[in-house]
Parts: sequence; structure tokens; C-alpha cells
Amino acid sequence: MEKTKKIMLSEAEMPQAWYNIVADMTNKPLPVLNPQTREPMTREQLCVLFAEGVVDQEFTQERYVEIPEEVQDLYRIWRCTPLVRAYGLEKALDTPAKIYFKNEGTSPIGSHKLNTAIPQVYYNYKQGIKHLTTETGGGQWGSALSFACSKFGLDLKVFMVKASYFQKPYRKLMMNTWGADVIPSPSDQTDAGRAILAQDPDCLGSLGIAISEAVEVAMRNQATTRYTLGSVLNYVLMHQTIIGEEAVKQFEKIGEMPDIVIGCFGGGSNFAGIGFPFLRMNMKEGRHIRVVAVEPQSCPKLTRGVFQYDFGDTTGLTPLIPMYTLGHNFQPADIHAGGLRYHGAGAIVSQLLHDELIEAVSVPQMETFEAGLLFANTEGIIPAPESAHAVAQAIREAKKAKEEGVSKTILFNLSGHGLIDMYAYEQYFAGNLRNFTISDEYIRSTTSELPNIIK
Repeated sequence: MEKTKKIMLSEAEMPQAWYNIVADMTNKPLPVLNPQTREPMTREQLCVLFAEGVVDQEFTQERYVEIPEEVQDLYRIWRCTPLVRAYGLEKALDTPAKIYFKNEGTSPIGSHKLNTAIPQVYYNYKQGIKHLTTETGGGQWGSALSFACSKFGLDLKVFMVKASYFQKPYRKLMMNTWGADVIPSPSDQTDAGRAILAQDPDCLGSLGIAISEAVEVAMRNQATTRYTLGSVLNYVLMHQTIIGEEAVKQFEKIGEMPDIVIGCFGGGSNFAGIGFPFLRMNMKEGRHIRVVAVEPQSCPKLTRGVFQYDFGDTTGLTPLIPMYTLGHNFQPADIHAGGLRYHGAGAIVSQLLHDELIEAVSVPQMETFEAGLLFANTEGIIPAPESAHAVAQAIREAKKAKEEGVSKTILFNLSGHGLIDMYAYEQYFAGNLRNFTISDEYIRSTTSELPNIIK
């Protein structure tokens, strides 16, 4: 066969529907609960916070949901994204494994987050909503939503985790360029932020805190404002499946399928996007593709958390979500993968892990940067620190294949490039980064007060 570096799809081959994995799950995810009544949240209750169109998708049992033409038009700016054979990385590792990556860094904002930002803003626009609020960790989600809002003429307020706000000023400037108001979180603009700063004036924030602030602002302006979320919820993960749906088509073009599919894991969006369509093959076709979520060793909710109902934010403003969690009071270490510093996992991913349909591993920070540098030097792309977690696991799997003397086909999602994350690499070169290990005592303390709903 002719040696091919990139497997491409034409615009005409772009998938026209998102995949809803819930339709194929034997054990459906447990319902999201109203924190006051502990009864399942109704459509009407969720519509106070989110756009009606995405709430309908949150509850749907349909296997496929059609992508609106207006959304497809904007997707075509950068989709379909290339599937790339990492020949250079394979050679450096001297492995019999074949390594492929889906390059989501080719989007205008440099990551996969636009796949859900555009439809979320579209459904709010169709409903007549004028203002949106959100949180962002590493800045990829805030950048994506800023871009999407600029296309539909909506105002946006972004609460950016303070550590990332100062570490990644160019992400903030990207958001400003597309018209967003960006506030370092915790801030003095909300009750939640003021309460946290009163306890810890030097708090560098977390995604949970930023969510609390964004939800609070949306709830006090319900007539014209809605909240948007870049991960965790079912509809967000569904929007991202266009990644895996394309990858399936691309592998079909070369007459093979991966043995292992890998995605880094914060709340689940890029992991679900690459993994769920291949899990469908396991569930419907009897295949045995391993689907692996990779999280930071310093924020190990999948590998060391508990499966219980918890809030999606720090102060308890969100519904209760069934999740693997470290507790909503968990304060992540100040690592440079800001998009992965989140205490919990979404309901779908948590149920899949509970049922042992997916795997989860954790990787220390220094290993991820070593992997990122090797990838940059062999493939020419500097990965985002988040994506470097997936690179690190792909390298582990390739080395294992060499040790076992077997040929495996490995696919990982390069969820974003790191060209706006160079401060993190600067700190690595300066010797200022280290690994963080969380004690069992701390995890017990942050999970001990969770409601005992899941028996």
C-alpha cells in the first residue's frame, strides 16, 4: 500500500448527525437531580439555565441527532479534520505499533471545543437569548464560545480560572478579540467569588469555582441570559462525536480500525468525541476496541474518585450529577493542563466506567511534558498540555506493543495545539514544574460529605 501520512474527508463526506451513545447503553446514566427535592430534573427546570434546544438533546433517546444546516455551514470552516499517521513518533519509539492522531488543533481557536460551542450558541440565538455566561479553564472553551458568539451576535461573559488567566494571557486576548468580557475567577462580581476570596484571598481558582460564578450571573438574569457548559453534560459530549464519526470513516478508507482509542480527560468532551463512535462498534458489532481516558495524576477522579451524586460546581448551584468525583470542594493542584483541573466526570462517562466499558489511567505532569516534547520533535506539532496526556498514554501503549512484540493500531485525539500555551513549556524548560500526588486523606476529606444517594 502507498505510504499515506494524512487521511482526509471532503466537505461532502462530513457527518450530518451527532451520535447519542445513550441509545445503545444497556445501563442508562442515572438522572440528574434537583438539589432541593432530589427528584430528577425536569425539562422546564433545566430550561431556566440552558437553551431549550440543548435541553431537548439532553433528554433524547434517539441514536442520531441531525446537525442543523447553519451549524454545518460553520463547521465547514475547518472540518473535516485530518487523521494523521505519526510515522515520526513510531520511528523514535522503534515500535511495531501504528500510531494515528485526529488533529482537532486545525480549528480557528486551535482545539475541539468549537464542535459544541457553535451549536450551543446557535440554539440560544434561535431562542432569542441575548447574553451568555460560561467558565473556562485553559481558555480553549472560552475562546471557542467567543468565536461562536461573534458569528451569531450574542454577548458573552467568561469567568476564567485565575491560574490560567495569568498563565495564558493570549487566550484571554483571543476571547477579547471576538468580543467577550473575561474575568479572573474567583472574582468580586459574584456572591460565590466573594465568599471564596474571603476564605482564601490568594485562591487561584478551579473550574468548579468558575462554574459557580457563571451560573450565578445567568440565574440572576433569567429573562435574557443563559449559561453554557463546555463539557460534562450529555448534549455536549454528543456534539463532540463528530470527531469520532469522521475518524470511523477515515479508518474505513484505509481498511482498518484502531485497537486502542485514547483521549485526555477533564470533563469528558474530547474523550467522548473520539471514543463514543468506536464504543458503538463494541456494543453493536461485538468489536473489542479499548477506549482509554487519561487524566492528570493530580486530579484523579476516574482512577481514585468515588461514584456518587455531586454538584458540578463548588458552591452547589448546579443540579446533582451522578459522577466519579473527588468532591466539589476538591482544590486541584496548580498544574498547566488547566482544562483538566476539574473535580468530576459526566454522567455518561461515569456509567461507562462503572460498567467497565472504558478504561481510565492517570499520568504525572512531567511525563506529559516529556511526551509533548517528543511529539513536537517527531511530528512538528506542539501539543496543548491537556492533549499531551493523550500523547503520553499513546507512547505507553506503543512501548508495551514493542515489549510484547505485537502490532497494535493506536488512535489518540490531539484535542488542541499548544501555541498559546508556551508559558507552560517555558516553565518546564526552567525546571519550575513538578509532579503532584494527592493523599488518600485529602480525597477522603473532600468526598466524605457527599450525599449517599448511590448505594
